[in-house]
Amino acid sequence: MIFSKSYCPHSTRVKELFSSLGVECNVLELDQVDDGAKVQEVLSEITNQKTVPNVFVNKVHVGGCDQTFQAYQSGLLQKLLQEDSAYDYDLIIVGGGSGGLSCAKEAAILGKKVMVLDFVVPSPQGTSWGLGGTCVNVGCIPKKLMHQAALLGQALCDSRKFGWEYNQQVKHNWETMTKAIQNHISSLNWGYRLSLREKAVAYVNSYGEFVEHHKIKIQQLEKGSPGKLKVLAKSTEGTETIEGVYNTVLLAIGRDSCTRKMGLEKIGVKINEKSGKIPVNDVEQTSVPYVYAVGDVSEGKPELTPVAIQSGKLLARRLFGASLEKCDYINVPTTVFTPLEYGCCGLAEEKAIEVYKKENLEDRVIGFHILGPNAGEVTQGFAAAMKCGLTKQLLDDTIGIHPTCGEVFTTLEITKSSGLDITQKGC
Repeated sequence: MIFSKSYCPHSTRVKELFSSLGVECNVLELDQVDDGAKVQEVLSEITNQKTVPNVFVNKVHVGGCDQTFQAYQSGLLQKLLQEDSAYDYDLIIVGGGSGGLSCAKEAAILGKKVMVLDFVVPSPQGTSWGLGGTCVNVGCIPKKLMHQAALLGQALCDSRKFGWEYNQQVKHNWETMTKAIQNHISSLNWGYRLSLREKAVAYVNSYGEFVEHHKIKIQQLEKGSPGKLKVLAKSTEGTETIEGVYNTVLLAIGRDSCTRKMGLEKIGVKINEKSGKIPVNDVEQTSVPYVYAVGDVSEGKPELTPVAIQSGKLLARRLFGASLEKCDYINVPTTVFTPLEYGCCGLAEEKAIEVYKKENLEDRVIGFHILGPNAGEVTQGFAAAMKCGLTKQLLDDTIGIHPTCGEVFTTLEITKSSGLDITQKGC
C-alpha cells in the first residue's frame, strides 16, 4: 500500500521501484481524494511520518522513499513482499516479561497467531527464573513482600507504645519468609503459563536469536550447575584491586540489557553500545520497521512493570488495527517502597521549570511528589486525577478525609515561591 501524491517525484520513484519488481500496489493519491489531508494526519499519528510516500508492505510500515530504497538494497523489502503464509506466526515475542506477555495476550485476543520465547541463563548455583520477568521473579513482587515483612516487624516494636504487652521475645525467621515468597512467585509463574495456554499462545522455554530478517532460531541452553568464578575487580577511584574465587557474583548496580547475543546486528536493529538498550520512537518501533521493543529494554523509558504492560497492550492494538492510542510515558505513577515510602507522578520540579517556565507552574498539577506512610496508595489516586487535568483550584475545592496522609493536598496554602514557613501548626 502506497500513500502518495501524484505530483511528488519521491512517490513516483517508489511506484517505479515496485513496478520494476513486478509487484502490484494499492496506491492512494492523497491530492486526488476529498479527505486526503485527514488521511495524512491519521498516517502521521500512526507512523510518526508526516511526508509522502508512506509505504506499507504486508501490514508492516516501511517508511518513505529513502527508507524503501534502503530496505530494497538490504534485501528487507524482498522479504517483506513474501506472502503472509510464508510465516509461521503473526507475532513472536522474545522475552516473557510483563511487556512481552501483555503484548502477546492482547495480540492473541485480536485473533493473531503468537509465540513467546523466554529463557533466563541460570546462576552458578543452578537457579533460574520462571515466566514473568524481573518484576515477578526478582523485582517488584518479592520486594513488596519483604517490605511488608519489615513494616510488620516495625509495627510490633511500636505496638508497646500503644499499650500492647507481650513477654515472648520477637524474632524473625528468614527461611519461613523466603519460602512463602518463593511459593507465591511460583504460583504467579504457573498462572502466566496457564493464561498463555488458554489464549492459544505458543510458549517455548528457549533462547531466541535472530538469524536473518523474519527468522528466529530457538539454541535450547543447558541448565546451569554450581561452579566457581575467578573475579578481578578494580576500583574506579584509585588503583585498588580485589581478586578472589567465588560461587556467585552480585553486581548491585542495576539490571543489564541482554541484547548483545540475540543476533540483532544481523537484521540491523540499532542498540546503545554502552547500555545495550534499544532506541525506539514514540510507537516503540526500532530502527527495523517490523521489530518493536517494550519494557525495560527500551531506551529512555521508565523501568516499571505497569508501563511495560500498558505499552505492550497498546502496541498489539496498534499493530493489528484495534486502536491508535500511544503509551503515555510522562504521567506515570511510581513508588519507592522504603520504610517511609516515596511516591511521584509526572514531572520533577527541575524538568517542569525547563518545559513550562517557572512563572507558569502554580495552577495545573504537572508533577506530584509525596514522602510518607502509604505513599503508593495515595499516589495512585492522584495519578488518575492528573490524567483528568487536576488543578490547584480543584484540590482547594475538595474536602479531605481527616485524619489521613492524603488530605494534606486539599489544604495546601503556601507555595515554595512565597518563601513562607510550611511547619504544621495544628489539625
